[in-house]
Amino acid sequence: MRLKTVQVIAALVAAVAFVLAFMAAGVLLVSSLFMAIGLAAVAWLAWSLVRRVKLWGDIQQIRERRRKPAA
Repeated sequence: MRLKTVQVIAALVAAVAFVLAFMAAGVLLVSSLFMAIGLAAVAWLAWSLVRRVKLWGDIQQIRERRRKPAA
């Protein structure tokens, strides 16, 4: 299963946001903002991947039902 471009970009944004959060650890507001952006990006990435896996499972079930002869 290949990742979509948007998912790769979201993962990169999350990584950059976490790095910036650690760099800005002394500034609570900026650090919290970057942490929230990173967490949101990771949450969206996980949600979209779970949705794709569920869709892939549904497609596989449909294919299996088509393969079995009707009794």
